[in-house]
Amino acid sequence: MKKLIAAINMTLDGFCDHTAVTPDATIHQHYTDLLNSAGTALYGRVTYELMEYWRPIISHPTGEPSTDDFALAIDKIPKIVFSHTLKNVDWETAKLAGQDIQKEVLQLKQVPGKDILACSPGLIVTLAKLNLIDEYQICVHPVIAGSGLPLFKNIEEKISLQLIKTKTFDSGAIIFYYEPA
Repeated sequence: MKKLIAAINMTLDGFCDHTAVTPDATIHQHYTDLLNSAGTALYGRVTYELMEYWRPIISHPTGEPSTDDFALAIDKIPKIVFSHTLKNVDWETAKLAGQDIQKEVLQLKQVPGKDILACSPGLIVTLAKLNLIDEYQICVHPVIAGSGLPLFKNIEEKISLQLIKTKTFDSGAIIFYYEPA
């Protein structure tokens, strides 16, 4: 059975704000490798729309290898978007979810292939509440944002996790790898 991996960046004070952190080349490379090793990425509408930022870089590369490689990886991975408001998506490798999140994810996990990535804060919370996440990869950046979207907003019951490893970057960011305890 495939693993569902929740992979996300956050500030030291627990906020998911892509404008508060500046990933360096090694962090971009890490996420490029993660995307290339996975079979599907799951997004909520807001994060999906934020990821569309990378689409123009495919046809107009920046010249920065880590940025351009990440854009290629995000472009090619199949994406499933969970949204109540979007009626369609025009990214060739994206599609709207055809059923509720629990059914969709359980079905995806049963199909042979590469692991699944959950890449949106709200989606991660929903999947955590459903006990569907097999591994959390939380990249904590050495930044205090002071405000923003808390990663684990609306978690009402305790979820115990076991640290399985860490990865430290020269920038001071650290990825904590956890499994449900």
